[in-house]
Amino acid sequence: MSKFISPVVVQWLSALSGVSLVFVLMTYGTYSCAETPSAKANDIAVDGYETQVVPFITLRNKTGSVDPSDYYGGERSTVSAGYCEFSSMSLSSLKAITEKVSFYIPEDIVKLRAISESGIDDLWRDMKNSSNGQHLTLYTHGFNIDFEKGCKRALLFQKSVDLHGRFVFFSWPSDGALMNYTHDEADLYWSVEPLRQMLSDMVVHFGAGDINVVAHSLGTRGVLLALVMMAQAEHGDKPVLNEVVLIAPDIDAGVFKQYLPMIKPLAKNITIYVSANDSPLVLSRQVHGYPRLGEPGPHLDGLAGIEIIDISDNPIRSPTGHLYHLYQSVVSTDLDQLVNDGKSASQRGNLKQTGENYWLLQPLLNDKDTAEN
Repeated sequence: MSKFISPVVVQWLSALSGVSLVFVLMTYGTYSCAETPSAKANDIAVDGYETQVVPFITLRNKTGSVDPSDYYGGERSTVSAGYCEFSSMSLSSLKAITEKVSFYIPEDIVKLRAISESGIDDLWRDMKNSSNGQHLTLYTHGFNIDFEKGCKRALLFQKSVDLHGRFVFFSWPSDGALMNYTHDEADLYWSVEPLRQMLSDMVVHFGAGDINVVAHSLGTRGVLLALVMMAQAEHGDKPVLNEVVLIAPDIDAGVFKQYLPMIKPLAKNITIYVSANDSPLVLSRQVHGYPRLGEPGPHLDGLAGIEIIDISDNPIRSPTGHLYHLYQSVVSTDLDQLVNDGKSASQRGNLKQTGENYWLLQPLLNDKDTAEN
């Protein structure tokens, strides 16, 4: 089996049998052997495989390696920008199988084949040209994410929410090691000021109210603190950000409640996604001693002026229940309506209001997310 096969791919391969399994392994092996690290950003296809691009900004160190997967490490450094370039092989021929299993199976297999550096001003200029006047979305990751994994997840998010041409990935120096949670916390706190500066620069380049910020897990904590710092400096009457979306936020709910009055004026809307099936947040609550913002419960009472989306009624499509924004189409569909169409919770489909600002995301009918129910 190719060394490039990820744990997620191994998981769904184990559910296949007979001819299907042989076909996937042969196809995957052929794909891996055909890859080269020489793709260019404007390529449409390389050796029969589609090239996909994710713009990025990172605070990670350059390792000196020419291997794209090891180009950036987990140490702190100055700001770098550029493009992650992927080769992608479609798995559309397996669609009949993917619709019958209860866990997530990717629609394509991707390999990071090149990293192209860019000046940050050049990146902003390219983003402004490609966004066609639509809101630009910045996305940042959580704990235990190395640069390659972060870029792959950013690619999946960019594709599932249809953000191509108006999306940028921000990667802070997570170690990408499961046992280094406290190290990641320290690096995240160090990243807050550079993130604040970057968000302020984006407002200058793209205009007040024209930027969406989407963060996942531990990354939401960095966004919260960056917004607090922005709130201390901003004195205007109008919001400087459009949508702020916190997905599975690994934030002390009591701390968030204290700072909410400060950050709320900065954005037109703030949305929080929560789930009772999120096992990493259960562990984080045990470690920290207080409920996480991404968990449902009475600790969310009193968060006036924001919208809380509870996805607990939907089946888990990944082992931890923590990556629902990537692996559950009902969530990505809701995010699409929120980020791209600017619809409030009351305007979006599949949401059932159960409180003044609390909504339950209902499973999509005739969707593979509910095929096993």
